[in-house]
Amino acid sequence: MDKTTPAEHGRPQHEEVAAKLRERIDSGELPVGARIPTQKDLVSEFGVNRTVVRQALDELKREGLLTDTGRGAPPTVAEPAHSHGAPQPAGTELAERLYEAFRAEHVTIDAYSLTTETFNNALARPHRAIADGLLTPRSITVRVIIPSPDAYLALPRLVDDPEDRRPLQRLHALQRTWATALRMSLDSFKHRYEVPEVSCAIRTVAATPLQKLYILNGTEALTGYYHVVPGEVAYQGETLQIFDVLGFETTLFRSTAGPRSHDKQEIAFVQNSKDWFNSLWETIAAPLPLD
Repeated sequence: MDKTTPAEHGRPQHEEVAAKLRERIDSGELPVGARIPTQKDLVSEFGVNRTVVRQALDELKREGLLTDTGRGAPPTVAEPAHSHGAPQPAGTELAERLYEAFRAEHVTIDAYSLTTETFNNALARPHRAIADGLLTPRSITVRVIIPSPDAYLALPRLVDDPEDRRPLQRLHALQRTWATALRMSLDSFKHRYEVPEVSCAIRTVAATPLQKLYILNGTEALTGYYHVVPGEVAYQGETLQIFDVLGFETTLFRSTAGPRSHDKQEIAFVQNSKDWFNSLWETIAAPLPLD
């Protein structure tokens, strides 16, 4: 019997239960479509109460690993989002593809976006898997390009006054917050989870991103367009009516150029995306100071 106690890894019981079930799903022990054991069986197996089990199952449902079945019926293992073939929202697709990318011994990620918010959120699953010992990369190299904090960007902007700088000031504060969080998260891979080599470089260009791009391990490109929408945001005690862009929910389209790829257009697109990113990185991109 696999008893679980809070002291095992210094984290809550439901996270321990979720980690062990996640390992069974990722290893194929619980394949797509398989029913999870009943709550009663999980309570007995892990030596925890039903509340802990329910919290663990809810966490796996939020990650998209389990279906949300009817009341009383155990959930089943969900089909991975990328296997459906259709493009997925950025928050879903990037999380799934990052997890696959982190299976590699040497992980490389190049990202171009307005902020690193989607990237940060998508790192949650591989982060947990590294913490659980399910993924064991030996090196992680991340390069990110975001807009320059000194640039006058087309978006976001006030609906009725394009010259008002407050939407841009709010954006730059968000950029720094998410960029700092990204560096801290990646630092934890090295210092807490002992990934031997980790680097994270963030640079800026004086341009407004109208699309986002992620290049994973040099063999896969995910790209999506920012859609401009009107909205309200709070800033310094005021409500601003702005034209903003949707990033987390924008659709990502995936192209691959790995050893098994045979689509010449996809292979060419991935290579061209790499060349485009490098052209910015090696010429006009400047380091973002966070200290």
